[in-house]
Amino acid sequence: MSLISINPATGQRIHIYGSHSSVQLEAALKQAHAAFLGWRELSPTTRAKHLRALARTLRTQRDDLAELITAEVGKPITQSRAEIEKCAKVCDYYAKHGADFLADEHPTGAPKSAQVSYEPLGPLLAIMPWNFPFWQLFRAAAPALMAGNPVLLKHAANVSGCALAIEQVGHDAGLPSGLLQNLMLPAKDVESLIKDPRVAAVTLTGSTGAGKAVAAMAGAALKPCVLELGGSDPYLILDDADLDHAAQVCAAARLVNSGQSCIGAKRLIVHQKVRSEFQAKLVKAMAGFRVGDPTDPATQVGPMARHDLRDALHAQVTKSLRRGAKLLLGGKPLPGSGWFYAPTVLTRVKPGMPAYDEELFGPVAAVIGVRSDEEAVRLANQTPYGLGAAIFTRDRRRARELAPELDAGMVCINTAVQSDPTLPFGGVKQSGFGRELGVWGIRAFVNVKTVWSA
Repeated sequence: MSLISINPATGQRIHIYGSHSSVQLEAALKQAHAAFLGWRELSPTTRAKHLRALARTLRTQRDDLAELITAEVGKPITQSRAEIEKCAKVCDYYAKHGADFLADEHPTGAPKSAQVSYEPLGPLLAIMPWNFPFWQLFRAAAPALMAGNPVLLKHAANVSGCALAIEQVGHDAGLPSGLLQNLMLPAKDVESLIKDPRVAAVTLTGSTGAGKAVAAMAGAALKPCVLELGGSDPYLILDDADLDHAAQVCAAARLVNSGQSCIGAKRLIVHQKVRSEFQAKLVKAMAGFRVGDPTDPATQVGPMARHDLRDALHAQVTKSLRRGAKLLLGGKPLPGSGWFYAPTVLTRVKPGMPAYDEELFGPVAAVIGVRSDEEAVRLANQTPYGLGAAIFTRDRRRARELAPELDAGMVCINTAVQSDPTLPFGGVKQSGFGRELGVWGIRAFVNVKTVWSA
């Protein structure tokens, strides 16, 4: 089976890649297992040196790697450069703190002769999507490598060039052979990989459907997994919010990566007292974002990554309008080459509309009016997802009281939902389980071993 990379800004084919054969796959698994036997014996201090080398290599190659992301995904070049820098940052973070996270511990109240240690499990299979092709891999790979686990990458077919580049970065940084490998495989071959005894654990970032399938496979093989899945993040704009600030933040959060982010500002739940004023400011803010050639540093919104994704988004918008939503901005594909979609704002969004019930993975914001904080929380939680949420108010105490009521893995106050190497990242409900980043990320794929002497 061929893996095809297409430039979404032009619709032109970049390259056709061949899948790995069964012989090549077997060789990769053998290499990963052999690499694990040597890598786990290295001290965390030594592993940290390799992670710092990864960070240096990423920064040295930043511009070339960013151009590759932009070519395959359509992400504006400034955002692609920032993605590479964030990957370097997470490598540096675990290089600096990983040894402390992995140090033996004596739990409070435990017998004096007992301790807990953290030991690597073995090769980690990382199944990754296309929208942040470097970051989503490195946020899982950096802690896994620091913990002593090799990484096998199975990437999305449309970013096969990025996948190969990631493997090359590991080689250029001097990582031991077999420690970071890319597997050019179709999705149908994932199950056999998960079943292989040389694969110790699985992590997946992707759709809820893919997460359910992978969780079932991992469960059948009794292997740990972390799943970071879809989201329909609610942003609550309360009646005392700074509306200028909220509109700018919500517009930027909705349009990052052309709206193709699991933590984008997808449902804007606004108090009726300020809804008209807020949505007018939101429309102005979103209309002010520059759409165009993603290789131009001035561009803020590029194309969607695939034509089928644009078609599906437009169908959701059209269906929502037929069911009573009101269009304030955009609402259509843009003419010309490439898979561009106009920044769009919908209001009067209600249950039964795709803009309310489903994840909109593109540059479309849905405004939902409410009359109280209680109704805002109820509607925010009225979704199968639970990844992120945000609250905008001048009263931080009010926000702190509302935050525990939101069903989400993270709640941000007066700022966009975002990830940081120091903090746990992940969701609840249909947004998955497990956590990446921080101490939680490095301990996701280790054997937490009790050693207790008489």
